[in-house]
Amino acid sequence: MTQTTGRFFDELGKLITDAAGAAEGVRKEIEGVVRAQAERVLRDLEVVQREEFEAVKAMAQKAREENERLKERIAELEAAIVKGLAGKGQPHR
Repeated sequence: MTQTTGRFFDELGKLITDAAGAAEGVRKEIEGVVRAQAERVLRDLEVVQREEFEAVKAMAQKAREENERLKERIAELEAAIVKGLAGKGQPHR
């Protein structure tokens, strides 16, 4: 009886191991299908990928910085014009 019980538990252990392996395979397959479907939905919705978003964000930041530099330069040039006009005795507009 001891041999029969031991063999029964060995077979039960193999069955559980096989079932766990099959369940893992099914989980991976479902995960792959869900991931592919999610990517398809996002692509159809034309959702921006993170890399593209970061690139555009960096470009926008650079443009803002350039705009600030240009605003400062315009202010300097306007001040120089006003100063030049005042030096010639002409009123500025």
